[in-house]
Amino acid sequence: MQADVVFRVRCDVDDEVLSDLHNRAFAVATTSVRRWSRQLERNSLTWVCAFVEDAVVGFVNIAWDGGGHAFVLDTTVHPDYQGRRIGRQLVHIAAAEAKRAGCQWLHVDYEPHLRSFYRDSCGFRPTTAGLLDLNGATEPVAGRQAISDG
Repeated sequence: MQADVVFRVRCDVDDEVLSDLHNRAFAVATTSVRRWSRQLERNSLTWVCAFVEDAVVGFVNIAWDGGGHAFVLDTTVHPDYQGRRIGRQLVHIAAAEAKRAGCQWLHVDYEPHLRSFYRDSCGFRPTTAGLLDLNGATEPVAGRQAISDG
């Protein structure tokens, strides 16, 4: 028998627990603890956690621009619970929260192997977008001048 999954919006988060979940879901070999609670309070419109009993088994974060655009980040489901539509439900709940907050657009970036999840399961459609690597892998076009206000 499968245990019931309970979803909670803007719940209290334990930085160690959420870091461990994220590391397990993304197969990251580290024990470092990210300051999730601080990040969420400062930068997020909302977040949703999935619980089985008292254990956090899923998470999604929604950042925003303060206006009509919100952004899906860190969609995470514990490996033991993947394939049970928990991630899909996390994204759908988060999308409803973003809509209720007045957002019109919900953006997501994802790796190619997650295409089916975001497009087929969650309903995202492809768009034309741009990306600039701020660590130098992609340089601005030579010969262009910076825009100034004077």
